[in-house]
Amino acid sequence: MSFDNPAASAHHAARRTRRSGFVAALLLATALAGCTSLGSSGPPAGAIRDAQGADFAGADIRVVDLSPEVAQGLSATARSESFAKAFGDGAPVGTVIGAGDVLDVSVWEAPPAALFGMFGQPTGAAAATDTTLAKETDLPQQMVDADGLVSLPFIGRLPAAGRTPRQLENDITARLRGIANQPQVSVGLMRNASANVNVVGKVVTNGRVPLTPRGERLLDVIAVAGGVAERLERTSIQITRDNQVVTMPMDTIVRDPRQNIRLQPDDVVTALYQPYSFTALGAVGMQSEVDFEATGITLSQAMGRVSGLQDTRANVKGVFVFRLEDPSRLDPAVVSGARLMPDGTLPVIYRIDLSDPRGVFLMQSFQMHNRDVLYVSNAPGVDLQRFVTILSQIAFSLIGITNAVAPGN
Repeated sequence: MSFDNPAASAHHAARRTRRSGFVAALLLATALAGCTSLGSSGPPAGAIRDAQGADFAGADIRVVDLSPEVAQGLSATARSESFAKAFGDGAPVGTVIGAGDVLDVSVWEAPPAALFGMFGQPTGAAAATDTTLAKETDLPQQMVDADGLVSLPFIGRLPAAGRTPRQLENDITARLRGIANQPQVSVGLMRNASANVNVVGKVVTNGRVPLTPRGERLLDVIAVAGGVAERLERTSIQITRDNQVVTMPMDTIVRDPRQNIRLQPDDVVTALYQPYSFTALGAVGMQSEVDFEATGITLSQAMGRVSGLQDTRANVKGVFVFRLEDPSRLDPAVVSGARLMPDGTLPVIYRIDLSDPRGVFLMQSFQMHNRDVLYVSNAPGVDLQRFVTILSQIAFSLIGITNAVAPGN
């Protein structure tokens, strides 16, 4: 027969309760530590700076600190990518005859008209029998054949392609001398089949627009096509001439008369609807993909559209723009020895130091490109602060649980 000591039993029960409470608190703290981590939205600034020369898809990454010299070089290259720089203004065309053109030929013969007297009409109001007036004869319209030749009565076949109407007039006049009395010839280009511009893309009417001696300019041709079909600020115009392709925002062409160049035969004008965008990541006010106009925006404008930097997280020395850059826009010393991407671009990371007031001015001159990535790293003390916060949460949880299971509660 055994007798239990009530005091001892109560003591053991209290110890079991405290032990259970401690184990529960420890398990909860472990769970909190597992659920809460020191994750980040991207690499730290130091890791990005150390990416110089690192491999990316077979190409070498270059890290470039944005300085006044770098910004000036990029701006100068951007200005050179214009229609005026690439193509020049050019001369009016449409006066050169080509295969497929239709010509209107008229011949005047001085009296007495020996060759065309039977067919011509007086150039004045007198009767056709008046032999004191020159006679005009309109020959049937002639199409220049695939060999560049044209066939005329009493003359036969003669080259026309590559000649201007004035040159062809002289050629016909020379052929008529000796068989016509003091002939004079007029050649007009009735239908231009060889000097055309193709207008395609986001215009109201796609098609071929003939060029005339007037010298049609870019906006003339776009107007003939009915204008652009999309919003002006979201439309870019691309001109393809031979193997050269240059693209400019429509809004810039309208505002800068120098870009309204004269077009040349076989130019291709393409209206492109391009909603450009960049992606903002890291310690910015709003992480998202942001559309911008074809006219472009600066880095300072881009920063404003994502609500700037997060005051509690951002590293003002760790503002970066990731870009697949055209090597021709960079200092040759930066590109030297670097392997390029298959498309000929170079992976470049531009770094801007906003702890220096000059960095704000540099942001205003740095143009964003389509598909750029704007990334702001965390400040060095952010991870320590988050770690301390986690420890505080665990400590308060332990205290709360311990108090909850303590004897007498």
